[in-house]
Amino acid sequence: MSAVVMSVYKVANFPDGGGHFWVYMQYAQGLRRLGCDVYWLEQVRFPLDPDRRAHLLSTFHERMKCFGLEGKTLLYELDRRPAEGAGAPSFIGRTWPEAEAVLRRADLLLNFHYAIDPRLLACARRTALVDIDPGLLQLWISGGQLAVAPHDCYLTTGETVGTPAARFSDCGLRWIHIRPPVCLDLWPFAHEPRAGAFTTVSSWSSTDWLKVTEGGKIVLRENTKRVAFLPFVELPRRTRQPLELALYLIDRDGDPTRLEQVTKDAEDRALLERHGWRVVDSREVAGSPEAYRAYVQGSRGEFSCAKPSCIELQNAWVSDRTLCYLASGKPAVVQDTGPSSFLPSGSGMFRFRSLDQAAQALEEVNADYERHCRAAREIAAMHFDSKRVLEAALNAALSGPNVAEGSAAS
Repeated sequence: MSAVVMSVYKVANFPDGGGHFWVYMQYAQGLRRLGCDVYWLEQVRFPLDPDRRAHLLSTFHERMKCFGLEGKTLLYELDRRPAEGAGAPSFIGRTWPEAEAVLRRADLLLNFHYAIDPRLLACARRTALVDIDPGLLQLWISGGQLAVAPHDCYLTTGETVGTPAARFSDCGLRWIHIRPPVCLDLWPFAHEPRAGAFTTVSSWSSTDWLKVTEGGKIVLRENTKRVAFLPFVELPRRTRQPLELALYLIDRDGDPTRLEQVTKDAEDRALLERHGWRVVDSREVAGSPEAYRAYVQGSRGEFSCAKPSCIELQNAWVSDRTLCYLASGKPAVVQDTGPSSFLPSGSGMFRFRSLDQAAQALEEVNADYERHCRAAREIAAMHFDSKRVLEAALNAALSGPNVAEGSAAS
């Protein structure tokens, strides 16, 4: 039985992100189903307020217990003082020697935290970086925005990464392609012909920006779901199908430091609702792992747009969220992110490029709803079953030389 330490990013600090939690839990549970002994490693930055800190910790540990990972977590903080020679990571509930012993016993450190402390990597027998931001990660590395420590293996969920079709650098690294996993038994077929709305769960506004070259100059573009959805704001008027967005808005945040963003989010919500969209708060309907699963499985299907980076980079990206809909037997109508060698369009999953195509896809799904529901589940089982996906990923990560050739450019 292989022991795997998963280094994840910003889960304990984001208790309202039910969908974000599932991104990593699909991997953890998939590996456990392959017989792996899985540990969860995460850097946290908890608030100084003791009550808030206690709440975040208790919420996190309760969720880990529900998923069979009680006693298998390694949470650590780094010294916030910008002094040189900072000490070793400070683990919560464990000493550094105890955490180091877990890392040294493990067969693999599977790393999703691109800026992980190199001292943790140095403790592991083998390390594998998992790229779940295909195209963006390579731009961050090649543009000097991110320095990634050397790993033994580089895995990517991007179909075009490291290929002649890529619109971005491979950063001098050998990328091994994997597909994002979904645990089929945790996301069972949930057919309900009376289900009403096509939904999605999403962030909205953020500080994400995409660097692109136009006319020989580097320009910044807003890379948010807000920019992605607004060109399709008229869609509810083009279809009889109810459409609902579960968005992480801050229109009711009350934070005095973000009044401008609060105002913008409130204006966007009003705009969407005027055009016929239903808008709900993602924290209320999908703020926990269980609520997120119930929301997805209670939907008629998914309608979603992709961030501008996916369209610009044509990375053939598919969302881990979409896999949850597909596995649940919920047809997905999602924006086309570029040519794919395996992603279907027209049965269970529709990939649109225009407003007219999106409206037509919704009509086609409803014209033969049960068939498309079964086709959606078949797509998940054929292409994204965690057992097959992660068995291949594990084999790739555990094979080959024990020292990475080269390193990611800083």
